[in-house]
Amino acid sequence: HRYGDGLLAATWSEARRSFEEATEERRLADEVANERLVLSALAWGDGNVMRLVSNEEYLAFIEDGGYREPQWWLSEGWATVQSQAWEAPLYWERRDGAWWQFTLAGMRPLDLAAPVTHVSFYEADAFAAWAGRRLPLETEWERVAVSTARGTDANLRDTGWLQPVAGPAGQGMRQLFGDVWEWTASAYTAYPGFQTAEGPVGEYNGKFMSGQMVLRGGSCVTPADHIRASYRNFFYPHDRWQFSGIRLAEDR
Repeated sequence: HRYGDGLLAATWSEARRSFEEATEERRLADEVANERLVLSALAWGDGNVMRLVSNEEYLAFIEDGGYREPQWWLSEGWATVQSQAWEAPLYWERRDGAWWQFTLAGMRPLDLAAPVTHVSFYEADAFAAWAGRRLPLETEWERVAVSTARGTDANLRDTGWLQPVAGPAGQGMRQLFGDVWEWTASAYTAYPGFQTAEGPVGEYNGKFMSGQMVLRGGSCVTPADHIRASYRNFFYPHDRWQFSGIRLAEDR
């Protein structure tokens, strides 16, 4: 995972040892004190709220003019769409009228049932606005995750798929862990009581608490022993290279 520039003087082995020591209790410094936060009322509802947003659903947003309508976008997001000429998620390509996606196994026809991935926070937020929903806060996501068993079928790196796949049918919350990192509506900031850890591991989180958004749940390339309900990943809102996707929430 990522470390700050101040870590360059330390060897990788030192950094690795410090990281392992810091995670012996399964939580980094930026994960503690979450229980002090007051959770808002949330209903996860039915349908696509219970699972990850699919390529087919995101394609409907595209075909409805989602990338041409500023009404769905945050101001900075719309500016990014225009300056970067975004028309679809990263690694999507239209060939002879059909959509293809570049994967770790090369170009493949777009799997409509698979979770959409390689989208930025701006795209996730715009899709949520278009769908009449919103992105969950990270505290809301974690409250559900701690009471949901990860299961042995979670699509993490250990499965060997190395690509998001369509989730299982059925009732209840699905695909909370694995497949794609899920964008939340929460900025990556310190919880009450946070203190930067000493040593190289202190470079991991405290210095990055500016201008980034939190993602939860791990992805298809996340090791199973590296993810937990409290784990906070973080990226800038325009980043798209990571296996990042969308889960929606709604208020009731």
